[in-house]
Amino acid sequence: MKKLILAAIVLCGTTMSMNAQSIKFGLKAGINYANQSGSGITVNSDNFDKEAITSYHAGLIAEINITEGFAIQPELLYSTQGATYKNATEEFKNELGYLSIPVLAKFKLSNALSLDLGPQASFLLSERENVDFKKSETFEFGAAAGLTVNLTKSIFLQGRYVAGLTEASRNAEIKNSVVQVSAGFKF
Repeated sequence: MKKLILAAIVLCGTTMSMNAQSIKFGLKAGINYANQSGSGITVNSDNFDKEAITSYHAGLIAEINITEGFAIQPELLYSTQGATYKNATEEFKNELGYLSIPVLAKFKLSNALSLDLGPQASFLLSERENVDFKKSETFEFGAAAGLTVNLTKSIFLQGRYVAGLTEASRNAEIKNSVVQVSAGFKF
């Protein structure tokens, strides 16, 4: 029995050592081109046209290699999204700050290129708008898809599209969408 327990401990220690070598951590930052789609966007019965805003995202990543051609990449990002609303006389910018947690499946197409797909949960941290015309939801769920290009073993570029699947506002049928371009470093 003691030999079995000792063998299990050695096996677990070896497995944990091997797994620790297949996990890389990193930092990333980049720009967002964010917009909102949907209906019911009115202020005092006036209809507004919406335009995309340029904002930013930054945060931490972990890449967990499962096999040679497949990895899981959870991230913890601060990301700003929203839109600008305009009519003939007024303009309002609605900027929402989220703590976003994408968990992406990375399908490695080559050593330098991977296809990234997965869900994203976002929690509203801040809401900056020029006028209080809609109250935002505190949780949003979305789907992310993109590509990663590894320039070196440590430096990478990413392009990603995130489509909101749940409503971003309590009072209107609005969903966030964002195109993200990032650069990062894995160590």
